[in-house]
Amino acid sequence: MTSYYERKKRRRLIDAKRRILRARVKRLFDKSRQSAGTRTIVGMLRDEGIEMGRYKAARLMQEQGLTSKQPGKHAYKRVKVERPDIPNLLNRQFVPEQPNQAWCGDITYLWTGDAWHYAAVVIDLYARRVIGWSLSKRPDAELAVRALDMAYEQRGKPQSVLFHSDQGSQYGARKFRQRLWRYRMTQSMSRRGNCWDNSPMERVFRSLKSEWMPTIGYQSANEAKRDVGYYLMNYYNWERPHQFNDGLPPAKAEKLAKSVYGFC
Repeated sequence: MTSYYERKKRRRLIDAKRRILRARVKRLFDKSRQSAGTRTIVGMLRDEGIEMGRYKAARLMQEQGLTSKQPGKHAYKRVKVERPDIPNLLNRQFVPEQPNQAWCGDITYLWTGDAWHYAAVVIDLYARRVIGWSLSKRPDAELAVRALDMAYEQRGKPQSVLFHSDQGSQYGARKFRQRLWRYRMTQSMSRRGNCWDNSPMERVFRSLKSEWMPTIGYQSANEAKRDVGYYLMNYYNWERPHQFNDGLPPAKAEKLAKSVYGFC
């Protein structure tokens, strides 16, 4: 009789622990706006000090009917034509040895209720951290400059950075190139029409649009600015596990590297 009650008590404890884990998985799943798969959930749990395998995470998700929304494959064009005055200096060397060696920038579009707006984003390739961004109704050089200015100030005005982008007119404009010259940065451009030459930026935008943005876009420019800003500078940098960093969010991976290697 005693062993019966002990088994019953132990089963209640196990069930209680499983309910707690299910609740944690559901909270993280909802936080990701129903985009997180098992790999992401496991990484986010690990960041909270909880070790769990992908099989168990999948079971806990299945028990609650949680299914992640994943983007389909994207067909990239492959055109090997370089702009002669701004060569592809980066040449897909996407793994710099330390922060502030190589940055990437690009521009995407967002629907904001009654008009398109455009977001320019800059990342540091070292840990894929978003370091600057800007939103505007005009996809011009001023938009790209504002995102660059933010990155430059946030990173402590670094020297000798290689800045890479696609061949968008904003990045080839005199205003943007003059700003790079003022900041003592070297410019690099992808080959025309070859998105793989700037694939880290393509990945950021793919995550933003497939995981975070409302399907029908935003209701206003102010809503877009608040939500996209939170995703890029907070959720993406500090909470969302990144496969490139072995599951660590970009800002935390960079912070860890600085503590280990003593980067400035």
